[in-house]
Amino acid sequence: MTVVVFLVFVALVLAVSSYTSRRARGVGGYFVANSSIPWGVNGIAFAGGYLSVASFLGICGLIAFFGYDGFLYSIGFLAGWIVALFVIAEPMKRRGTFTFSDALNRTFNHPGIQLSAGLSVLVVSLFYLVPQMVGAGVLVEPLLGIPHYWGVIIVGSVVILIVAGGGMTSTTYVQFFNGGLLLLVAATLTIAVLARGVGTTDQPLAEGAGGVPSYQFRELPARMDGDSVDVALDEVRTVGRHAVMDRYTGDEALVFYRLSHLVPAVSDGVDGYATDIKGRTVRLEGASGPGWSVETHDGRQFVRIEDWWRLDTTGPPRLVETQARTVRSDGEVLLNGAPESLANRIRQMGGVSQLPSQYGERTGSVGPLRLLAVFTDRDTVVQVPRATTFSTAGGERVTLHYEHAIAGSTFMRPGLMFPLEARAGEPGITTLLNRLNFISLMLALFFGTSALPHILIRYYTVPSADAARKSTIVAIGGIGLFYILTMYLGVGAVASGALNPETSNMSAPLLARSFGEILFAVTSGVAFTTVLATVSGLIMAASGAVAHDLMANIVRRPVSDTAKVRAGRIVAVVVGLVGIVLGIAFRDMNVSFLVGWAFAVAASANLPSLLFMLFWKKTTAQGIIASILVGIGSSVALILLSPDMWSRYGFDAATAPMPINQPGIVSIPLSFLVLIVVSLATQNRPQPAPRNA
Repeated sequence: MTVVVFLVFVALVLAVSSYTSRRARGVGGYFVANSSIPWGVNGIAFAGGYLSVASFLGICGLIAFFGYDGFLYSIGFLAGWIVALFVIAEPMKRRGTFTFSDALNRTFNHPGIQLSAGLSVLVVSLFYLVPQMVGAGVLVEPLLGIPHYWGVIIVGSVVILIVAGGGMTSTTYVQFFNGGLLLLVAATLTIAVLARGVGTTDQPLAEGAGGVPSYQFRELPARMDGDSVDVALDEVRTVGRHAVMDRYTGDEALVFYRLSHLVPAVSDGVDGYATDIKGRTVRLEGASGPGWSVETHDGRQFVRIEDWWRLDTTGPPRLVETQARTVRSDGEVLLNGAPESLANRIRQMGGVSQLPSQYGERTGSVGPLRLLAVFTDRDTVVQVPRATTFSTAGGERVTLHYEHAIAGSTFMRPGLMFPLEARAGEPGITTLLNRLNFISLMLALFFGTSALPHILIRYYTVPSADAARKSTIVAIGGIGLFYILTMYLGVGAVASGALNPETSNMSAPLLARSFGEILFAVTSGVAFTTVLATVSGLIMAASGAVAHDLMANIVRRPVSDTAKVRAGRIVAVVVGLVGIVLGIAFRDMNVSFLVGWAFAVAASANLPSLLFMLFWKKTTAQGIIASILVGIGSSVALILLSPDMWSRYGFDAATAPMPINQPGIVSIPLSFLVLIVVSLATQNRPQPAPRNA
C-alpha cells in the first residue's frame, strides 16, 4: 500500500508536468511561462516552492527535538516575506524579464553585473539544493526500503525530467499542486494530533488504535562506590566508563557505563557475534566477530553482549539503557553490541513521561490552545532524544542515544538549541558566541527570503506588478498557516514517541505512521512532491542564470532564443546531477540547518545590491559587482571554516577558525559595507547607459 500511494503521487506530478509542458515554447515560455500565470495560482505556487522539505521535515523535527527553538525557524522563514511584500515584489516585476540579473542590470547594462549575479544565483541554488536532496533520501529510505542514495537519485532524475521537459510552466503547476497538498496534509495531521491528545509513555497507545507504543528502556538498580558502579546481577559486569559534560544543560556530567551481560541467541544475526567463553571460537550459523557465548545445561545458547547504560542519580542510583552505534577499529558496525538486523535496530524514542495532575495519564482530545498549554506547563515532563559521540581506548567510535527529561516550561521557551543564558561552568565567551550564532541565523532567515533566486524569478511569471503584489499576499497567507501548523506537528511527534534519534528529519512522517500506514504513505508522498517542487524551482533558477546571464559573458556574441532554451535544458541536467552528488555527501545533517546556510549566502550576495539599486541613487555598477562577489566569497568561506564543517573534516570543532556556524552576522553587513564604499569610490567613473524600458 505504501509503495502504491508513493508511486501514485510521483505519477500525478509527472502527469501535471507533461500536460503543462505544451506551453513551454520559446524562450519566454521556457524561462517565465510567458508571464501568463494567474496571481492566485502563482501565490499558491510561491508557497509550494518556498515550503521546502526543510519546512515540512526539518522544522517539524527541530521542534520535536528542541521545542520552541525549532519554531524560531518558522518565525524567521515567515518574517522574511514582509520584506518581499513591501520592498521587492512590484519593483522586481517592473524591472526584470527573465532572471535576477535583469532587475539589477536594467539601470546599468553592465556585463559584470550580469556575470556576478548569474554566478550568485548558481551558488545559492546549489546551497539550497543540498538539503532538498538530503530530505529526499531520508524520505525514500524507509518508504521504499532502499538506501538513502537511491532516494536522492530518484528525486534528481524526476526533477530533471520536469525542468528539462516543461520549463517554468511545468515547474509552476507542480509547485501549485504541491502547495495545496502540503497545506491539506499538515491540517489533517494537526487535527489528528488534537483529537488524540497526549498520554504518558508508561501508557503507550495500542497498536490497534493506530498508535506506536514507545519502547520502554530497561533500568537496573546500581550501587555506587566513588566512580565505580556495581549491578546486583551475576550475569552483568561493568567493563567500561565514559563521562561527558551535558552540552544541553551545561551544569551536569553525563556518566555512561559499559556493561557486559548475557542475552538469548536468536537466528537473525545476533548469534553471529559469538566466541566461546573459554576463548575457543564458536562458529554458529552466520557467526562473525569476537565476543563470548555460553550454553546452558538445557542446551539454550546465550551471547554475551557489551552495551552502554546511563547513570541516573535523580533518585536511588540506577542505570538506564541507551542505544549505541559502535564503529569498531576494523570498520564493523554494531548496534547495541550486536550486528544490525530486523530485531536489532535503532528504536524510536521520545514521549511525555508526566502530565499535570489534572490530566492523569491521558488528556483526551484537546483544542489548539489547550495542547500548547499542556506543553508549556512546568509539571509536564517531555522525553527528548539526545546523543553524545566519543572514542574508546580501543579505537572504537561510539555514538550513544539516550532520553533527556525536560520540563514543559523549559521545552517551550528559548534556550535548548540556542542557549542564550550563561550555564554553570561555561566560559563567558561561549555564552556570547551562542547569542551571536542565534542573531546570525535570524538575520539570514529574515533577509534571505527576498533574495532567494527561485523566489525572485516567480515575479516574472505574472502579467503585472499588481499581480506580483497579490501573489505575495496569497503566499504569505498560505505560508503563515503552514508554519503555525508546524508547531502542532512538532509537539505531536514528540508526544507520540515516534522520533528517530539518528535523524530529526523523519519526525513528520513517523508522526503520520503513528496514525496508520495509509496516512504515513500519503504524508511521505506529499513530502516527496515537496522536494520535487522546490528542486524544480531551484534548477529552473540555475538554468536561467547560466543560459541567460553566464552564456552572454562567455560567448560574447548574441545568442539565439533557441540556443538559450537548449542551454537551459542542458544546465538543468548538469545541476541536477551535481545536486545528487551533494545530497549523498551531506546525508546526516538536519535539512533546516543546511537551509539556514543557503539563506545566509542569498542574503549576503543578493539583498544589499537589490535594496541599494532600488533606494540609493549613488549606487554604481562597480559597487553592485563588488558587493555580490564579496557576499558570496565571505559567506561561503565562513561556512567552510565553521565548527560544523570543521568537525566534518575530522578536526575538533572547538578549533574551527570561525567560532559560530552561521555566517550572516559577518557576511551580510560586510556586503552592505563593500557596496557603499566601492560605490562612493567610483562615483566619477563613467557608468553604462541604462537599458530601454
